[in-house]
Amino acid sequence: MRAAGGQHPPTSTLTFMGGWTNPAEWERQLNGADCRVCRSRQDAIAELATAWVLVGPDDPIRGYVCLVFSRHAIELHDLTEAEGSGFMRDIRRLSAAIAEIVQPVKMNYEIHGNSAAHLHVHFFPRYVGDQFEGGPINPNAAVRPAYAPGEFEAFRARLRATLRSSAA
Repeated sequence: MRAAGGQHPPTSTLTFMGGWTNPAEWERQLNGADCRVCRSRQDAIAELATAWVLVGPDDPIRGYVCLVFSRHAIELHDLTEAEGSGFMRDIRRLSAAIAEIVQPVKMNYEIHGNSAAHLHVHFFPRYVGDQFEGGPINPNAAVRPAYAPGEFEAFRARLRATLRSSAA
């Protein structure tokens, strides 16, 4: 997703919608009529079997990735058995790729959808001494940038390459 001026906002801004507190807006999100998450596909760095991969230089923590299910679906139980199995394979594949590159102590996964009515998974690698050590990740409180100069571009390139090689 790109904000005004073409700048890539923190991927955590999947919370930009009114969410379920605005019934008319929520209905448009549920039926996919105005799904900003669906439109984020153009910014994907990779396409997997059932989903696309988003990263951005202003993401809340080094190695953060968002995996977006490829069709407009809201809940895991909305997926067919084949889609659910495929999506879990993509989650595992992406998790392994991130771990290989950034070598976290632990990987946290989040699926919400209460503010962006489209199934997506947040991957938060955790490190000793990270800014949220001892507690949960709070993307809104994250000190940015999470990357040193040139580090994001290297991460993005390695992630693409690792995902390509893991497809074979």
